[in-house]
Amino acid sequence: MSTGAVVELMRGLLMTTFWLSLPLLAIGFVVGIAISLLQILTSIQDSAFSSVPRLSAFLGALLLATPWMLAKLMTYTTTLFGDLGRFSH
Repeated sequence: MSTGAVVELMRGLLMTTFWLSLPLLAIGFVVGIAISLLQILTSIQDSAFSSVPRLSAFLGALLLATPWMLAKLMTYTTTLFGDLGRFSH
């Protein structure tokens, strides 16, 4: 396997990982900022107040994004297995 093929495989892997994690990270970021602003405005510094909404939002986003994530992962895996002959030289 040539160096270019390895670089191409790793690039595809990292881009797929990026796109799979992006929705969850974006939801976590937005909810985290909103909870932090709410804590600043209300002066509530309870750790449960910040953790529970973030975890709930993350779980909800995971449940909603799972079908899309699985479809994207299956497409990547099918493409990878379909191109294995090209990388065996």
